[in-house]
Amino acid sequence: MRRFPEPITNLVAAFARLPGVGPKTALRYVFYLLQQPKADLEVMARALIQLGERIQSCPRCFTYTEAQMCEICLDPKRDSKILCVVEEARDISTIESTGDYNGLYHVMGGSLNPIEGITQDVIRFRELKARIETEPHIEEIILAFSPTTQVETTILFLQKQLSPLGRTITRLARGLPMGATLEFADEVTLGDALKGRKRLL
Repeated sequence: MRRFPEPITNLVAAFARLPGVGPKTALRYVFYLLQQPKADLEVMARALIQLGERIQSCPRCFTYTEAQMCEICLDPKRDSKILCVVEEARDISTIESTGDYNGLYHVMGGSLNPIEGITQDVIRFRELKARIETEPHIEEIILAFSPTTQVETTILFLQKQLSPLGRTITRLARGLPMGATLEFADEVTLGDALKGRKRLL
């Protein structure tokens, strides 16, 4: 890549850190932005700054929120007897779009992958276990993970570790094809997977 002014190379490097974005794609993004009105760039810059300054993790479920605690955790109309465990915060939006779930959530922040150094100390397993132990009203734990081979290891681990706590543990029904991700599942299929969830313990 030929040398560009420092502001261009800095932004290319920033874009290249995004998932699935290589140097060439990052460069295309930057040149696209250079063709936009300055006012639009200022709006984008302010949005990025606000993202870093105002968004934080909910201390209870670990989704992203602008308040001290997220609106789902604070909603008294949610069914606190059911806890849906998801891999990433974006999965909550996908499940909420089905309209078939009214319980609470816990975001693990990933799935086990020892080869890449993602162990139980990296994902929020300790927080999940502590929450279940301190919230005795939780009756059912739904493991709502994407049906991939890697995630199966996480589900088996959670099933083994959580079984002594004496709660019902379920997982999404097999309506989701192996290798699919919750993020791209259609609302009907995911809703059916929730309704037909399979009991593990």
